[in-house]
Amino acid sequence: QVHLVESGGGSVKAGESLRLSCVVSGATTSGNCMAWFRQAPGKQREVVGSVDSEGRPGYVGSVEGRFTISKDNAKNTLYLEMSSLKPDDTAMYYCAANPSLICPYGGSWVADDYEYWGQGTQVTVSS
Repeated sequence: QVHLVESGGGSVKAGESLRLSCVVSGATTSGNCMAWFRQAPGKQREVVGSVDSEGRPGYVGSVEGRFTISKDNAKNTLYLEMSSLKPDDTAMYYCAANPSLICPYGGSWVADDYEYWGQGTQVTVSS
């Protein structure tokens, strides 16, 4: 059974940074298609970015240049480094994985492509 556990969320001020972690058990990050999603209160879940089996990332426009997704295969951990945070970034952040997915270049932005999800970690950005 694959388990994902996120951590690293918190409350910060606009312009500050945070690094989220997603520890994977029951599968390996190497060769695994993974992604970060977020959901703000009253809004639909949206993709933040993804990474393919080779570690190549892709980002949505609203976070490109501010967020970085990376894998540490030795630690079996996916990271989301967030800088220049804005109040609009406030949300619950989730990592997702699917070891069986034939991963497109840069990963998939489709939530239904992911079989496994973490419990989420809250990020709150105040102005």
